[in-house]
Amino acid sequence: MAEKRLSFKEMCAQFEVTPRTLRYYEYIELLSPEKEGRNRFYGAREIARMTLILRGRRFGFSLEEIRQWLEIYQTRGTRPQLESWIEMADRQLLELTRQREELGHTIDDLRALRDEAAELLEGDDPAT
Repeated sequence: MAEKRLSFKEMCAQFEVTPRTLRYYEYIELLSPEKEGRNRFYGAREIARMTLILRGRRFGFSLEEIRQWLEIYQTRGTRPQLESWIEMADRQLLELTRQREELGHTIDDLRALRDEAAELLEGDDPAT
């Protein structure tokens, strides 16, 4: 049975990325499509890698972190890759938690200033 392959255009559509993004991921060697003449085709491996790349970006990892993590699988196998993933995830969870707390403080500060401004307007003559 033939492996499912996506064309360049299909890959962009399926993952909702621009052609420029897809070309860049190839340029930095995150993806290695099969090439037939000028056409590129993405098999199961590349589709899985793209899924992981986009998930990693959503979690806030840099492309270099993702590249290194994917490389671990190629050079050392699944177990070291999973161990690396746990370390990366722990670091990112700490950072995201810090950012969430900071954002909460910023929202609280903005709300307080907005409420102060509203109180000033309520106690003031609107014509001034």
